[in-house]
Amino acid sequence: MSSAGHDPKRHQDWEGLPPIPSIPLSEENQAHAGPGDRSLGGLVREASVHLSTLIRAEVELARQEISAEVRKGLRGSVFFILALTVLAFSSFFLFFTAAELLAVWLPRWAGFGIVFLLMLLVSGALAFLGFRKVRGIRKPERTINSVRDTAYLLRPGGTQAAAAGGGADQSAPDVPGHQDRHRPESVR
Repeated sequence: MSSAGHDPKRHQDWEGLPPIPSIPLSEENQAHAGPGDRSLGGLVREASVHLSTLIRAEVELARQEISAEVRKGLRGSVFFILALTVLAFSSFFLFFTAAELLAVWLPRWAGFGIVFLLMLLVSGALAFLGFRKVRGIRKPERTINSVRDTAYLLRPGGTQAAAAGGGADQSAPDVPGHQDRHRPESVR
């Protein structure tokens, strides 16, 4: 730890990143007005400017931090991809070894044929499992309904009808699929 209370190694992670706008910690308008000469509107305007700057700075910091971490992850994933590639090519030799081992008891062509059939069975089983997983993907019904409700409420007159009727559920008969959104897909 340094005397400033932060880790110098951690500081090195942020070198090279552009500076982020910040809120000044001293009075900006000391020359123009005294402490009691400011109006309430001016103070509110100044506070909203500072709040806007703070929010933009926080968003920019989050964006920079996430993009830096994603770049680190991508660089690390290259090594995993290379390792998987080498593993895939080395499995080729495993299959040759298995075929040659079977050739001790059977003719050589039969050993290679058996290994080939086993590889076909395994790849077929994996393709079937993948198909079952992909077939189970459904559209995001809750998100679609939420966007549909929001669009209805943003229409002219949608908020008055929702306020008078207690929500979009009771006053939105013209929204397609709205009344039956709570029923299962097979019943619709």
